[in-house]
Amino acid sequence: MTTPKTQKILLIGANGTLGRAVHTALRERGHEVLTASRKDSDFSVDITDPASIRALYDQAGPVDAVASAAGSVPWKPVGELTTQDIRAGLEGKAVSQIELVLQGLERLPEHGSYTLITGILAREFLLTGAVSSLANGAVEAFVRAAAIELPGRQRINAVSPTVFEESLDLYGDAFAGFDPVPVSRAAAAYVKSIEGHQTGQVFRVG
Repeated sequence: MTTPKTQKILLIGANGTLGRAVHTALRERGHEVLTASRKDSDFSVDITDPASIRALYDQAGPVDAVASAAGSVPWKPVGELTTQDIRAGLEGKAVSQIELVLQGLERLPEHGSYTLITGILAREFLLTGAVSSLANGAVEAFVRAAAIELPGRQRINAVSPTVFEESLDLYGDAFAGFDPVPVSRAAAAYVKSIEGHQTGQVFRVG
């Protein structure tokens, strides 16, 4: 079965800088986009809570694709990290997104796809960014491994952007020397993942 040209897509993390750009890009391509976040979206969800994810899928109904632009991690020097910080980072960005996939396996159709978010810190490193690097690396490893096991012809990819031009006021000092990219480039990678046919890929942006 081929991927339909127009899809019904569940977008998680729709209110952030990336989520808004992905929403716009998908709508411009003619897709129906259902938004989910903690507030101010079509559906409310806490992706660190499996029961909340289950309720989200129940409320959204059948969808062709799941796109995640959500995830949070603590930023602390290694010497100040606690076990709880490590767990919080893995729960906030890795386990939460993996749960989206696990619960979607029997809900998405044969042509269904998942697009997860990672980041440049999976391959380049910053002071206080160890937990972010850990979580991003975990997501990317899961994407590559899960791709060979998904049922039917379901697909899974990740988008791994550098810092966004639109976020330099907040994060520019931490990413000194990095080449920022417009968030629209990351949104285009989501389109590539959702409309394309590749699986097990990490689309690097910047």
